[in-house]
Amino acid sequence: MVAGWRKQISVESLLQLRQRLDRLPHKSSERAAQVRAMSELYGISTSTVYRALTEFLKPRVVHRADHGKPRVLPKLELERYCELVAALKLRTTNKQGRHLSTKRAIELLEEYGVETAQGLVRAPKGVLTRSTVNQYLTLWHLDQPRLRRQPPAVRFQAEHSNNCWQFDMSPSDLKRIDKPDWIEPGKGEPTLMLYSVVDDRSGVAYQEYRCVYGEDAESALRFLFNAMAPKTDPEYPFQGRPLMIYLDNGPVVKSRVFQNVMRALGIEWMTHIPAGKDGERVTARSKGKVERPFRTVKEAHETLYHFHRPETEQQANEWLLRYLMRYIRQDHRSEQHSRIEDWLANFPPDGIREMCTWEQYCRFAREPERRRVGVDARVSVEGTSYEVEPDMAGEYVLLLWGLFDSELYVEYEGMRTGPYYPVAGPIPLNRYRAFKRGAVEARADRIRTLADQINLPIEALAGKELHLAPLNLPGELPLQLFDADAHEFHFANVIAAKLAIADELARPLAKLSQEDRAVIEQVLSETLTRSVVLARIREYFRSKKTGEDHAS
Repeated sequence: MVAGWRKQISVESLLQLRQRLDRLPHKSSERAAQVRAMSELYGISTSTVYRALTEFLKPRVVHRADHGKPRVLPKLELERYCELVAALKLRTTNKQGRHLSTKRAIELLEEYGVETAQGLVRAPKGVLTRSTVNQYLTLWHLDQPRLRRQPPAVRFQAEHSNNCWQFDMSPSDLKRIDKPDWIEPGKGEPTLMLYSVVDDRSGVAYQEYRCVYGEDAESALRFLFNAMAPKTDPEYPFQGRPLMIYLDNGPVVKSRVFQNVMRALGIEWMTHIPAGKDGERVTARSKGKVERPFRTVKEAHETLYHFHRPETEQQANEWLLRYLMRYIRQDHRSEQHSRIEDWLANFPPDGIREMCTWEQYCRFAREPERRRVGVDARVSVEGTSYEVEPDMAGEYVLLLWGLFDSELYVEYEGMRTGPYYPVAGPIPLNRYRAFKRGAVEARADRIRTLADQINLPIEALAGKELHLAPLNLPGELPLQLFDADAHEFHFANVIAAKLAIADELARPLAKLSQEDRAVIEQVLSETLTRSVVLARIREYFRSKKTGEDHAS
């Protein structure tokens, strides 16, 4: 049976049933038996049979022969004028939905006309009326609701876990916390922002609170590392590098550092279509999977902050993680299991991709910048001074400054030196202020008084007794090992490596013995990785020097 098909009694059967019922007395029980037999024959209820008998042979509305055909003007000509009126109304629509009225659009079309690609078009005066134009705008689907209707939505879903993550951030309903970790002088108190990633297939979400002064790449990258790294609690196994991150076209995705980090991790990024680029389509429908957890957390978790407010960012994140452990165990949007079970059951064939270490992640976030060192061998970065090697005074160097580094690395003549630490800079200050209470309505005094009296145990937010169903976790998650060697610095060629070895030894290689040069050639034939080459050279000459001392 086709879904949505409605059973109907044929006209002949209804006519025969009506004739049989007309021959029977009004109080006869046979009438109900006839109706019951008809309902069993067609597999419908008796109420449906009675309803069909009531509607049978009822008078129908009769239209004129020229119903739906314009009489004031030929159809093509009237349709052209209606299209121009609809275009005028659509062109003058602002963000609040206000636009020209039909009457004013007709007046402009009659008095001044409209310039089109085919020339000036002017309607004859006194022919078009507001009611006629409105009728045919609706009949021909040229009215505002239909013209501004969004294109059909296309629902997509990733095939495997971690194939696609949706990423977004939203201001918390808590607005601020009493003791932020840092305050930037001159900018006031930071806003408490809620960062979130959601796996597109399973709906598993990971969220964190962060105090920020707007959307910036540094906070987003710190959050993404925590999302991709293994969690401390084994009951929250969500981790790994996704194949793609889906986010809005904001300051984060435009950051060159963010793009460099994503390239280094092998993660593609894709942005939403801007509002209005595809007709009347808005962006909200394309990121609903990450917007929905925001609303759930704000309604089911943040509303409890009326009883207990987190004092620090760390405490807020601990309470949030405790709620997220319940959230990921809730039902999947379409499957007959929970979100985390769907994530565990749909790993890619090669397993989830392992995340790198924090040290290597910080290296990815470094962006070279060419600067000139001052005569005092100091260089200033964002108001903070760093003192480098005296030989670099007055020279142009490459600053290897990262978003997450508290120290500075400098590359000069092919050699990287550092770290260099701040010798002067601004000292952050902490500031706090109290929030004003809102006005109390008279008719809500009793409820507000009760709300002030009741309380909720803090265990509801920070309690350790989680009565959660145990997860059916595998012994070990299938991991693709992160290739750290592929991201190490490699010498461009053997000559560059020998120059670096000569600088390390502080002597020309030509003055070394034949045996020493043979060892260097052997090391360079095996690898050009800078850290490995220098480590093996240092170890060889250190052990050789120790051996000569013992021999003497």
